Amino acid sequence: MTTAGTASGGRHRAPPTGAAQVFGLLAPYRGRIAVMVSLGVTGVLLNAAGPLLLGRVTDLIFTGAVSRRMDFAAIRRLLALAVILYLVASAAKLAQDRMAARVVQLAVAELRERVQEKLSRLPLAYFDRNQRGDLISRVTNDADNVQRTLQQALSQLVTAPFAVLVVSVLMFFVSPLLAVVVLAGVPVSGLIVSRLVMRSQPMFGRQWAATGVLSAHVEEAYSGHSLIKVFDRREDAERAFDADNEVLREVSFRANLISAAIEPAMMFVSNLNYVAITAVGALRVATGSLTLGDVQAFVQYSGQFGQPIGQLANASGQLQSGVASAGRIFELLRADEQRPEPADPVRLGRVRGRIEFRDVSFRYVPERRLIENLSLVVEPGSTVAVVGPTGAGKSTLGNLLMRFYDVDGGRILLDGTDITEMTREDLRSCTGMVPQDAWVFAGTIADNIAYGREGATREDVVDAARATGLDPFIRTLPGGYDTILDEDASGISAGERQLITLARAFLADPVLLLLDEATSLVDTRTEQLVQRGMAALRAGRTTFVIAHRLSTIRHADAIVVMRDGRIAEQGGHDELIRSGGAYANLVRSQNPHPAGRSAMAGSAASAPGVADPPRYPDRDVA
Repeated sequence: MTTAGTASGGRHRAPPTGAAQVFGLLAPYRGRIAVMVSLGVTGVLLNAAGPLLLGRVTDLIFTGAVSRRMDFAAIRRLLALAVILYLVASAAKLAQDRMAARVVQLAVAELRERVQEKLSRLPLAYFDRNQRGDLISRVTNDADNVQRTLQQALSQLVTAPFAVLVVSVLMFFVSPLLAVVVLAGVPVSGLIVSRLVMRSQPMFGRQWAATGVLSAHVEEAYSGHSLIKVFDRREDAERAFDADNEVLREVSFRANLISAAIEPAMMFVSNLNYVAITAVGALRVATGSLTLGDVQAFVQYSGQFGQPIGQLANASGQLQSGVASAGRIFELLRADEQRPEPADPVRLGRVRGRIEFRDVSFRYVPERRLIENLSLVVEPGSTVAVVGPTGAGKSTLGNLLMRFYDVDGGRILLDGTDITEMTREDLRSCTGMVPQDAWVFAGTIADNIAYGREGATREDVVDAARATGLDPFIRTLPGGYDTILDEDASGISAGERQLITLARAFLADPVLLLLDEATSLVDTRTEQLVQRGMAALRAGRTTFVIAHRLSTIRHADAIVVMRDGRIAEQGGHDELIRSGGAYANLVRSQNPHPAGRSAMAGSAASAPGVADPPRYPDRDVA
């Protein structure tokens, strides 16, 4: 295992932390951000000129009223200029916001792509350790929150510091004394904001973690809704949901309550400034140190000064939520990846299908070794059945062969080549798998079968369905091959779903075939159909059968009995029955009556043969 940074040959640096990882997403768009800054600066300068013009208008009106000589021409010119400046400033702000929205959308879309690519490089063990709902929440909810944070921060933080600087200079230009009065409140505002931000940040982290837990609960309840109803555990499920929902409600309330306190606190400080400006400004006007227009301009500048300060404060609160979400996403991006592909991979020519496990050891967790020093040879074209009690390591052999996991010790050889010297794509292109849980996706039956080989035609799909015994069932459906299945395939039985996966694997035309408990979830009648399909699929292929029902493996060229990660015994069916060892005990446990045992053997042997299937030149992963 290697880290995200090393897994790609050092091309990726370790992701940053804190706010830097949020704004680091914008680094590829520096050019556009520079244009945004230019637009923002333009808007700030034009807006800042407005109060000076309006203050001059106020003085002209006040002087004209006193002298009874009103300069309407000058007033009109100044008002027209102010309107034009405000109009252009608004247009610049609109262009800035549109560009900010575009940049943020591109940045977050790229982030989601990085997450998707990362998920494809993560080992299966990562998904075993983490709940699917929580992973989905990181890709969706957390990414959306990062988007909202960037949208707000980019619109406000780009120009707010410059606006504070410009307005501060102009306030000193109008009245240094009033400027000092206003700036005296800045440390108070900074202290309030920093304290609130420090309190809200950990709360936002808990909020998004609780969101992931709740999403995982919803995903689990949805996928297991039938089981919940069968065992009448609806109330238990609701109580569990209510508990998770209450945790989320509580931490969300606290986080947002603290964050929401920033705005009223800033408003209070701003109102204190207005009180001070009114009192001091009136005294300065009375003494002749300031004009009425100067005070009016300063009041406007005070508002322009407080607005970006408030924006910075609000953005700081939102930023804590975004940092919490970004932390969860970057935690995923920093996760250990699967072993990198070899720099100079071996590419096999014609694959014969000889498999050798040589002193293989493996453990899922460090404290418990699941497979230890296992050696096994499977000759090309033969069928090997692997049986044993639950936890013996049967399915693990298939996972190791497919390189869903890598061995801790020993080697697995394909035609004499260590499979770690091949790319996973090359290995899996010649390997087909029919898992215990038949996976179908939302789409037509034809689409589900065609998934086994890219570019498969309708004729190829029909041939695969016929060869595996699925075609008669499909033709009983009103839509035939165009029948739409939902992602749960709720309209068809477990056996029919399994036949679809068999047809898919047949279409892929693999040299190596792994059947993992392929009939464990079907009834006896459907099992016979699946057995016929598997017989067609096995023809001419090296086949591993991970078996639960021993009635399905009498045909195997060799049967391997596993116990505690080791091979307890191996041989043919009749040989192992005569030896009276572990396999014979397993058979007796499933068929305690001799008649039942004979019937079992007969049913397994009576599956009709299938003509040699057509072969396809192109191969893909089943």
